[in-house]
Amino acid sequence: MHLIVSIPFFADYQKYRNSYMYTIIDIETTGGNFKNGKITEVAIYLHDGHRVVDEFVSLINPEQFIPPFISQLTGITNQMVVNAPKFYEVAKQIVEITKGSIFVAHNASFDYGFIKAEFEALGYDFDRETLCTVKLSRKLLPGLDSYSLGNICTAYGISNDARHRAAGDALATVQLFEILLDKNGGVILPMEGSKLFSVKGLHPDFKVGKLSELPHKVGVYYFYNDKGDLIYIGKSKDIKKRVLTHLGNPKAQKAVRMKQEVVDVTFELTGSELVALLKESAEIKKNKPLYNKTQKRNRMHFGLFCFKDRKGYLRFHIARNDGRVNPIASFESDKAARDFLFQKVEEYTLCQKLSGLSNSTDACFQYQIKQCKGACIHLEAPVDYNKRAKAFVEELAFEFNNFLMVDVGRDVNENSVVVVQDGRFKGFGWVQSGASFESLDDAMTVIQSYDDNQDARIIIHRYLKEKKQDVKVYTF
Repeated sequence: MHLIVSIPFFADYQKYRNSYMYTIIDIETTGGNFKNGKITEVAIYLHDGHRVVDEFVSLINPEQFIPPFISQLTGITNQMVVNAPKFYEVAKQIVEITKGSIFVAHNASFDYGFIKAEFEALGYDFDRETLCTVKLSRKLLPGLDSYSLGNICTAYGISNDARHRAAGDALATVQLFEILLDKNGGVILPMEGSKLFSVKGLHPDFKVGKLSELPHKVGVYYFYNDKGDLIYIGKSKDIKKRVLTHLGNPKAQKAVRMKQEVVDVTFELTGSELVALLKESAEIKKNKPLYNKTQKRNRMHFGLFCFKDRKGYLRFHIARNDGRVNPIASFESDKAARDFLFQKVEEYTLCQKLSGLSNSTDACFQYQIKQCKGACIHLEAPVDYNKRAKAFVEELAFEFNNFLMVDVGRDVNENSVVVVQDGRFKGFGWVQSGASFESLDDAMTVIQSYDDNQDARIIIHRYLKEKKQDVKVYTF
C-alpha cells in the first residue's frame, strides 16, 4: 500500500511566498548513486520560516529492483512499491510544492542530485537554490563529534520514530532546520562558499523577504535608505548573489555601515553585461550615491590631445575640453590626466618632453636615466618613435569610428545594442531579435542617449578586447 499526502494547513500558502520559503526534503533510494539508483520514497515539507504550511509524502515505484540490504535499512520492500506511482506521475506535484522555495536537505547534494536526475530523465530542468543542513550545522552548531542526522538528533533532543524513512528523516530535518534558523536570526539564505547570511546589523525596516524577489540574472541594483535616498548602485552577472554578499555578513567598516542603512533594494535587468557596466557607470555619475566613491564625477573637463609637430614627431598635450576638437581621452581633472599620461609614457617608453610632461629646453630627464631614446633631441627617428606613440593612441581609440554592438537581451526575444558614432559613445537600448538598421541614425531612434566619457569608452574598449567573441559588431 502506498501513501500520498498533500495537506495544506492554510487555504492559500502562496501569500507566504512574500517571505522566504523552504522545502525540507528527504528521499529514500535503491542505491547511493543517482546515475544508477532511483527514488523509492519522497517527503517534502514546505516551511515559511516559522512553521510547516504544506507537505507531500509518497512512496515511488523506482521501476528497478530494490536490493535486500536497502530494504533492510529503510524497511521499503519491492512489494510495497509495486503499486506506488512512478516518478513522472508525481513530478508535477513536486514542481508545484517546491516552486519559489529553497531546497533544504541533510546532505543536500544527495537528495537534490537524485531529484534533479529524475527530472532530467523526463526532459525537465529542475533548478532550485539549495541549503545543506550538514554544512549549516557545522557552522552554527560547532563542537559535535559527528554531523550525521542521528547524532545531531541525539545531541539536541530531536525525536525520530521513523529513521531511514523519508517522512521520519524529513521531519527530523525540519526540527533541526528550525534550530538553525533560530541560531541565525530567523533566516538562512544560500550564499557562495561557507558564508552565512546574517540578519544582524540590518535596518529594522528592511524586509528580508524582498531578497527572494531578486533574480539570478545580469543587471543593475539599487540600495535606498529610510528616507528614500539612493545610497549605492552596483552591477552584477548575478544580482541576487551580489546583493546577498553586500548584506549578508560584511566585515569592512564601510560595508557594515551601508548594511545598517539599507531599507529597500530594487533592480533593473539588462541581459548584457556590457550594458550593465555602462548603465552602472552612467547611473553613478548621475545620482552620486553616498557609498559609490568612484565614477561620481560626470564632468570630463580635461582632454588628452595628439598632434604631429614640424619634425614629424607625434606629440601629446593636456588641455581643457572646449568641444572644438575631439580628445583621444577625457578626464575629470588635470591631475588625473597627468597621472594617466605619466603611466603610459613609461609603459610605451615615450618622451616626457614630447608628451608635455617636461618643460626642459634640452634633453628630458628620462633620457639622462636612459628611459627615453632621445626623440626630444632628435636622436631617435620620428618613424621609430611614432610606432610606439601610435600604439598608445590605438589603445585609446576604437577600431572603427561608427559602429553598433549587438549583445544578448533581457530575454530570448530581444538583443541589446550599444551605439558609437564619430568615435563617441552615444547610448544603448534593446530591440527585438532579428532587427536590422540601415544606418546609425536608425539605431539612434531605439536607444537611450547617454553622455560620452572616458569611463564609458574604457568599458567598451575592454569589452571588445576581452569578449569580442560574445558580441557582434556592425560598422557603418
